[in-house]
Amino acid sequence: MFIRKRTVRSSSGREHTYLELARTYRKDGKVCQERLCSLGRLDELRESGNIDRMIASLVKVARHGWIRKETVQLEATWSKQYGVVVLVRRLWRDLGLAEVIGELYRSSPMEIPVEEGLLAMVTNRLVAPRSKLSTYRWLQGMYAPEWERLDLSHLYRALDFLDEHIRTVEEALFMRSRDLFSLEVDLVLFDTTSTYFEGRGPEGLARLGYSRDKRPDLVQVVIGVLMTREGIPVAHYVFPGNTADIAAFRHAVKDVKERFPLRQVIIVADRGVVSESLLEALEAEGREYIVGIPLRKWKAADEVLKRAGRYHKVAENLEVKEVEQDGKRYVLCYNPEQAERDRKERASFVAQIEAELARGGLGGLARKKGYGRYLKVLDEGRAEMNWGRVRREERYDGKYLLRTSATLPPAEIAQTYKGLWRVEQGFRELKSGLEVRPCYHWTPPRVRGHIALCFLALVMGAALERLLRTHGCEASVRKVLEAVEQVKAVRVELNGEVLLARTELPPLAQKAFAAVGMRPPPKVQSLN
Repeated sequence: MFIRKRTVRSSSGREHTYLELARTYRKDGKVCQERLCSLGRLDELRESGNIDRMIASLVKVARHGWIRKETVQLEATWSKQYGVVVLVRRLWRDLGLAEVIGELYRSSPMEIPVEEGLLAMVTNRLVAPRSKLSTYRWLQGMYAPEWERLDLSHLYRALDFLDEHIRTVEEALFMRSRDLFSLEVDLVLFDTTSTYFEGRGPEGLARLGYSRDKRPDLVQVVIGVLMTREGIPVAHYVFPGNTADIAAFRHAVKDVKERFPLRQVIIVADRGVVSESLLEALEAEGREYIVGIPLRKWKAADEVLKRAGRYHKVAENLEVKEVEQDGKRYVLCYNPEQAERDRKERASFVAQIEAELARGGLGGLARKKGYGRYLKVLDEGRAEMNWGRVRREERYDGKYLLRTSATLPPAEIAQTYKGLWRVEQGFRELKSGLEVRPCYHWTPPRVRGHIALCFLALVMGAALERLLRTHGCEASVRKVLEAVEQVKAVRVELNGEVLLARTELPPLAQKAFAAVGMRPPPKVQSLN
């Protein structure tokens, strides 16, 4: 038996081709053919996929010899990363980056594929950050025909282009993100961090200064990031390494009000960078702020803790109380669960110290973090429990103190400060997951371009996270991208036809494609 085609002309004069199942037989010494059944019109069978389904059904009952015969003609020539290229390109387009960079490129004298170079480097930042040379080698393992014409010099020159146009790109990104995610833009958060250089660093930018990385011996740059309360980055700034926080704040606030349609910019900072002089400078300039206050080191903290008043529950595990002290506005926050954890941790410290004291020694506990505060060292190396300190520490259980000049309600003050973790998380990703450091560039434009590239990757990651949450996926962006990386493209040659086959989709990869509003790439497509 075999499959044959039969063309029939209809009454209207149109020709249609049908597939038939036929057999051959001999009659009077002649070879004849007999139609056994019609399988249907060829075009309809192709469109519906019924041909492939019939073949798949027959393969299940075929003998292995047929399968071996056919697979001898099947040759897979390469396998490359595919899923992440398709996913990031769709997100890049939806955020408007393709459009704005395309417009900027058309008005520039550059004659290199700038957009593809930037997209390639941002994709690398998201999934496998490395130097530009290593990124160029990494591109060889990605299936993206548009990247085949990129060379290493294109990547470096694309950084120069980005450094020159990043302000325009940020403004377009902000407007697109605001519409795409319905952002609340009445309030944004701003914070700073630093990143150091192993060598001399870029001239004019690399300076010694206050190091958040605990490396005051190395030159650094200061990076500021502006972020919405939903965690979408708006803008970033690169300052010389000796720039004080107040100077960075002044520059950012002035710049933001000129560039973005924001009604309110509130400086939100953690207690690690707060000083009385900083707050006085902010107040003198009329800047609104919400800052964490170190309870054990701030003079007014003890008085605030003594003030009577009821806490008001504003969220799960968050209660607040507003206090005015010396003409300043404070919001005292209380987390019952954290209070219980603090109590248990202190009880553990005290029990271990008492046990060591009963044995006549300390066993090195005095030098361990958290233990020394509960010890009172006497003369001749003797020590005893500092019960006064133990009782004082009880007052701090589950509490943290905020000081603010903003007019927001206490509940919103507390919630806004909690949103600072988004900026801090962004900094962690900027400096580790996206690997600002080590920075393999030594000129100011290249360093700024490199940091701007990391910022774009940060925006892309934040946008993907928001889309995933909207679609009910709680997995981290890192886990999702790892799943998408498992989607490979395989180039296959079969009977003279060149095909592109896609490997199976892990469940998280399916959710990622759904979140960005696209179908996964087809399982098989022709490259002829």
